[in-house]
Amino acid sequence: MSRLTDHLVVISFDCLSSLDFPMLEQLPHFKDFLKRGSRCKQVETIYPSVTYPCHTTIVTGNYPKNHGVVNNTFLQPGRVSPDWYWHRKHVRGTTLYDEAKKAGMKTAALLWPVTARANIDYNMPEIFANRKYHHQIPVSLINGSKRYQLDMNRRFGHLRNGLNQPELDDFVLASTVHTIKNKKPQLILVHFVDLDSQRHYHGFSSKEAMDALKRHDNRLGKIVQALKDAEIYNDTTIAVLGDHSALDESKAIKLNVLFREHRLIEVDAKGKLKNWKAFCKSCDGSAYIYVKNASDSHTKEVVKRLLENLVHDETKGIERVFSQKEAATMGADENCSFMVEARRGFYFNEECEGTLLHEITDRDVRAKRYTHACHGYSPEKEDYTTIFMLAGKGIQQNAVVPSMHLVDEGPTFARLLGLNLGQTDGQVIELFLTS
Repeated sequence: MSRLTDHLVVISFDCLSSLDFPMLEQLPHFKDFLKRGSRCKQVETIYPSVTYPCHTTIVTGNYPKNHGVVNNTFLQPGRVSPDWYWHRKHVRGTTLYDEAKKAGMKTAALLWPVTARANIDYNMPEIFANRKYHHQIPVSLINGSKRYQLDMNRRFGHLRNGLNQPELDDFVLASTVHTIKNKKPQLILVHFVDLDSQRHYHGFSSKEAMDALKRHDNRLGKIVQALKDAEIYNDTTIAVLGDHSALDESKAIKLNVLFREHRLIEVDAKGKLKNWKAFCKSCDGSAYIYVKNASDSHTKEVVKRLLENLVHDETKGIERVFSQKEAATMGADENCSFMVEARRGFYFNEECEGTLLHEITDRDVRAKRYTHACHGYSPEKEDYTTIFMLAGKGIQQNAVVPSMHLVDEGPTFARLLGLNLGQTDGQVIELFLTS
């Protein structure tokens, strides 16, 4: 298969929403980008619409049930901070960066989710120290490209402030610019989290979120300038995308409190979970319900009855209950027993202490125990789509695709690079391409 471009730069602005498009059209670098390229303002995300499954879908063209990354974090009942799907080994099948490497292309990834220990030439994976005895820098180094990361930390580490934003994205930007100028990879995947972070802790339309969009405009401009400085701009395709949108919320639903009341969860004297029959695993705006023993039909029936009773009362915040089969049909984890969708204004929390519903306060959010906005909701929610924009070599100018799916992005990227992802859930969006 012939290549349509020599270099592909994929820029993910986490939590970029279709509702942001009017503002993007007014920001100088986005405005210039849109003039040169093509776009889709209505991209349907996946279910559950959380970051790690979304970014794995983007590079595989598959839904979570097929690529295997079904949530951000693992099902680890009782853990205060569950481990994340950080590592490449959790992805079933091939990926865009795998195929690019097989084809002899130079590859780079900066904070792209689920790339720890992936076969990427210049890899700075998104992974953090999740144990008291871990330290961030060694954890990052052993899971990515050691020399490359040491070099980036030596040059730009002063820009970081731990994992705080916007400083972390400033560090990623500086590392991206340097990588483009000095390494000139054929494929580079970059993940920026500033906007997502501001929306979580300040709200969807907050001033902080709008300021993050302005910073993203500046970041886009600097990446474009780096391509020009490296003299590869005319041979490059740039993709700018979001993975999901977000919705404001004011109440947390704690189904594990209910399960505890019905003796489906057992805690010790200190309130720590020690045994469970059923567990609510949060995906923020949605949640998986797992029954520990798959053959425990009694527990499944009890859980089903409890959930159905909540749906009938709008004040309890649950919009819909999906069966295991329905969840799998939507592309979610086929190993769950049920999946639940929150109403607007609500999201799911895994705590088994307190009351079923928790009214979120500013103090809660400052302590980072709860958020003001989140994602994870069904792609069928109104005003919940994201954006996909392309410009550069191999791309039509001013082509507008009315709607598409997140699973279509991987196959389209593969076509641009002359690669084949094999059988995927998505398809190439030919309208974007020059041939």
